[in-house]
Amino acid sequence: MMSETGDAGGGSAGEHPEALAASFSALLEDSAEDLYEHAPCGYLSTLMDGTIAKVNTTLLGWLGYRREELVGRRRFADLLTVGGRLYHETHFAPSLRMHGELGGIALELKSADGTRLPVLVTSKVKSGLDGEGQLIRTTVFDARDRRAYEQELLRARQEAEGERDRVQRLATTLQRTLLPPVLPAVPGMDVAAYYHPASADEVGGDFYDLFPLTGDTWGFFLGDVSGKGAEAAAVTSLARYTLRAAAVYEPDPVRVLGNLNTVLNHEYHGTDPRYCTVVHGLLVPDAGGATVTLAGGGHPPALLIRRDGAAELVDTPGGQLVGALPDARFVSVERHLGPGDTLVLYSDGLTEARTQSRVRYSEEQLRDFASTLAPATATTVVAAISGLLAGFADGVDDDTALLALSIPHTGDEEP
Repeated sequence: MMSETGDAGGGSAGEHPEALAASFSALLEDSAEDLYEHAPCGYLSTLMDGTIAKVNTTLLGWLGYRREELVGRRRFADLLTVGGRLYHETHFAPSLRMHGELGGIALELKSADGTRLPVLVTSKVKSGLDGEGQLIRTTVFDARDRRAYEQELLRARQEAEGERDRVQRLATTLQRTLLPPVLPAVPGMDVAAYYHPASADEVGGDFYDLFPLTGDTWGFFLGDVSGKGAEAAAVTSLARYTLRAAAVYEPDPVRVLGNLNTVLNHEYHGTDPRYCTVVHGLLVPDAGGATVTLAGGGHPPALLIRRDGAAELVDTPGGQLVGALPDARFVSVERHLGPGDTLVLYSDGLTEARTQSRVRYSEEQLRDFASTLAPATATTVVAAISGLLAGFADGVDDDTALLALSIPHTGDEEP
């Protein structure tokens, strides 16, 4: 127990201020030699050729040498590892001679038992009145804790990078399962698709497909699910397979979207509602090309590029988001594709991208760009638009999917 007049510092609570100041002064009156020998860092002085002239007790203790083993017998470079000696001779010593001082250099010293001591070294040249160097004074700081921290930091970063690589591989693999590996060949048509992921870490919600129905009829769609990640992937998978199954049962595009709306609204009507935008189409070949029926649910308008360069945004006005409302309304439009015509479906990652001037790229700009591509094919149009996306660089904030269908122009048709 502490006495009434004592305290933890050994002084007296009632001690006179002058006496207290004197006791502190006595504690601080270390000799300069003691401060040098037992400093919390290593000190050594060398001649200009590196021969050790003086070394303190602290550094001797770290390295396990006796003073007489070093002073006058060894050079500072002799205490370094092979790589450290090479760096000392080619960089450290020349720079020190040129500038007169050098600080914060990471090196490793070899102790008497062969172990390595990571250190931070600062050296300064002491010059005489004539400006010639006489002595090199060096301060050595123990960097073992810092090295351990750096190694732990490096290990953590490597683990984080490994985990990110794993997540990216998983996201890429999962994304592939949500898209057809290759598009089927449609007789008498050119077809092409492209998918641009905005992030390598997350699965996007864009999807597309092209598949045969009865006879010569083909179904196709392109959509965009709200959100990203695993939850969006689950909705994407459900939407894709529901659309295919519904189209086989009842190919009318409006009814197909109605079926998808019922499924999504039933499955995701709670606290985490999910919905998507979709354009679903029916392609029926004929003697002059193909008739296309499009039904849209809240999706950007399709793009129709005619053989003569005329470009049209084929909208489905009034089509509502799929899955958001129990009785959503969908409408359809019909267009005929002739030789040299191309139909393009795209997701809003394209028309919400920012140009180099950081302005949103509009549907009207896309239409004008497309008019310069004629005469075109599905393959050339998809290549041109994918190049356009690449030119936006980091202006593309969202995933983008493209699906194009065209009737080849042989040159024998009437204009």
